[in-house]
Formats: sequence, structure tokens, C-alpha cells
Amino acid sequence: MLDTNDILETIQMITDENLDVRTVTMGISLLDCADADPKAACEKIYRKITTRAKDLVKTADEISEAYGMPIVNKRISVTPIAMLLASAPDADPVDYAKALDRAARDVGVNFLGGFSALVHKGFSAGDERLIRSIPRALAETQLVCSSVNIGSTKSGINMDAVRMMGPIIKEAAERTKDDMCMGAAKLVVFCNAPEDNPFMAGAFHGPGEPDCVIHVGVSGPGAVRAALAKMPKDASLDAVAETVKRTAFKITRMGQLVANLVSERLGVPAGIIDLSLAPTPAIGDSVANILEEMGLESCGCCGTTAALALLNDAVKKGGVMASNHVGGLSGAFIPVSEDDGMIKAVERGSLGLEKLEAMTAVCSVGIDMVVVPGETSAEVLSALIADEAAIGMVNSKTTAVRVIPAVGKKPGDVLDFGGLLGYAPIMPISAFAPDVFIHRGGRIPAPLQALKN
Repeated sequence: MLDTNDILETIQMITDENLDVRTVTMGISLLDCADADPKAACEKIYRKITTRAKDLVKTADEISEAYGMPIVNKRISVTPIAMLLASAPDADPVDYAKALDRAARDVGVNFLGGFSALVHKGFSAGDERLIRSIPRALAETQLVCSSVNIGSTKSGINMDAVRMMGPIIKEAAERTKDDMCMGAAKLVVFCNAPEDNPFMAGAFHGPGEPDCVIHVGVSGPGAVRAALAKMPKDASLDAVAETVKRTAFKITRMGQLVANLVSERLGVPAGIIDLSLAPTPAIGDSVANILEEMGLESCGCCGTTAALALLNDAVKKGGVMASNHVGGLSGAFIPVSEDDGMIKAVERGSLGLEKLEAMTAVCSVGIDMVVVPGETSAEVLSALIADEAAIGMVNSKTTAVRVIPAVGKKPGDVLDFGGLLGYAPIMPISAFAPDVFIHRGGRIPAPLQALKN
């Protein structure tokens, strides 16, 4: 049964509160495209993507128009390309990135994720070659995104991979310094990376996924903030959590509807609904503003981590009632550049990198779209990755780092990406050297809680 009030409320969420389906992402397995001949492999990759996804954008646009639901992005995730490189030891990984980019442009998607490597327990054939090629691949393509999983709760943290990633991030920023260091903005370093994440830049199609699948990522921080704004200021936190749960339920049901429609029209199985609150630079469409609506003067003040924990938990509880297959990241994103409230909190001095790191222990992902001075050393970047990975490993959650060293800029300057990526003040970061620790290499062992069998 459809309740008229629920329909009207959802329409208001769409028209007034920035509610949207943030992405419809088609996951495509490329395992059958592996070939010892790199040219043959690239041709297979291009042909499979353009065959499978040829109607993805058109179908999503038709559904968006028919049902009046904004679908902001149409994307593709593919098998981690390092797995295909194993069968072609002489291949240049950048050729594979260019084949992906050409396919993405020809089918009309916004981004394609999966120029990735999974090295949480060590390097297999193809992994190191792919990782070392990431800066060049991201500089020479437009739509390709990259990710590297360097740790997990079950395996610990691969510190040899962590040591590699600091220089890789620096080089990715340097190679794209004339394009707002965009290479680093398209690169994510994970701990406990999910195989079914529809959000960029960290999406890839895990080896345990079907040959082809449709994942949907919903959003709606503006709708949650608006719902909380209607509550009395003396409402209990139990009531706040209940309101968030109810709103998350409605948002997720919309995503489930879109997933079912796209799946049916394309003849591709529906995968998961990622119910993450993904903010945008639009006024009011902000996770930071939700926390402030709960009663904080400014995001980053004392109480922020507790408020974020409540929000993240309530979002998940509301979402799992609305869909049998909630997955991906599912929670509250706290990217700095993409969230107007976070940007303002940094500008007014209430939010610093240390507090942001504390917040990542209870949010959906981690240090996301944070811009640091260009002179930040590779070892400091690697140490930041290690810190985030440790939070994810010990707490059995996904954490990630997407950090952009702004070449030639210092704290107080601004890096403006435009569009959904927004802009970000350059945040100061401790310059005390972690060099000896980072260069030790090896592995940080898995924590005791990993022994669950």
C-alpha cells in the first residue's frame, strides 16, 4: 500500500532537499578477458564493456525521466586489472587503462573504477606493475579511477604496499598539477575494501561477484538534515535516531526501486543498495550540517564523533529494513571537498585533520578528499594511510585514504576541483618524520579479533 503522505514527502525530498540516486553502477567481470597478448586483452576488455554497458546510460536516463527521480551518475566497475596483468608479464598496464577509458567514453558513463590491485597480504603477479603505473595511467586517462587494498582485519596491513603508496600519490598529483592534481583525487587506498562498492573512486568488481551486476548508491544528507530540522531542540537522542532511521528507510526504498527497474530492463541481476549519505557542495546537502542540526555549534567540536556514530548506526538500521541486499560502504561519508558544511568547518577552524581521523573510526569510510600541502613528504602520506588502515583493521570496518598533495600550495590556500568534487582548503598535517617506521616494511599482524573461526 502506498501512503499519500509518504509520496508527497518523497517528492519534497527530491525537489527541495537534494535527494537523488547518486549512482547506478554496472559491475562487469573481466576475468574472461585475460590474454598473454596485451593487445588482444585490451580488445577483449573494450568489446565486453561496450557490449554489456551499451544501454546503461540510456536506461538510467529513461527511468529517471519516467519516475521523476534524479540519477546523477552512471558508472562502471571492473575486475581489478592487476589480476589480468598476471597472464601478460610484458604488458604495459597503461595500455589497459586506456582501453578502459575508451570504453567508458564510448558508452557515456561518468567514471570507471577498477584499475586496482588487492595486496592486503602480499603481491602476486601483476600487482606491483599496476601500482607503479598508477600515476601515469591516471594522468593519461580521463574517466579511469584506481584503488589499492593494502590491509584487512583477517590479514593485517601490508606495510610494503603502504610504503609504496606515499610516493605513488605524490607522483599522481605531480603529473596532474596543471589539472588541480586530479590524479590523486582519482586514487583511493583501502583497508577492508568491499567487492561491491558502487561509489568512485574506490569501486571495483570483486572476484566473488557475478559476471555482470547492477549496484545502486543512494544519497540524501539534505533529506536527513531537513527531517531533523523539524524536530524540537529538546527532543531526545532516541528520537533523533528514530527520525534518521525512518528517513534512511525511505531513501533506500527509492534506491531499491531503481535497482529493480534497471535490472529488469537490462536483463542483469540486481546487486546491492549502498545507502551511504554522500554529500555534495550544494548548500544543505551536507553530513556536517546533519551533525550541527543535532546540536553541535560546528562540525569538529567535542561531541562530533559521538553524533556521527549515532548517525552512521541509524542510517544502517533504517536501510537494512528497506532492502535485503544492503552492501558497499553504506553509512555517512565525510569527504572534505565535497561537503559544504565540512569545508566551512575547516575554514572556521573547528575541524582539523586529527579530529577528522577520530571521526573515521565511526563513519562509513575514512580520510576522503582531503588536500594537504604539496611539500608533504611521501613518508608522511604513507603514515597517514597506515593510521587509517589500523583503524579499519582493528574495528573490522572499511577505511580509506583519498588525499591530494596540492603541488605548490600551502595551508590556507584552496584547491578548486569544480563539479561534484567541490573545493577544499589545504589542511595542515604534522611534518614530524615517521620515516624509520615506514621504511621498516613487512606486515603489521592481524589483530586478535581476526580469529573468529
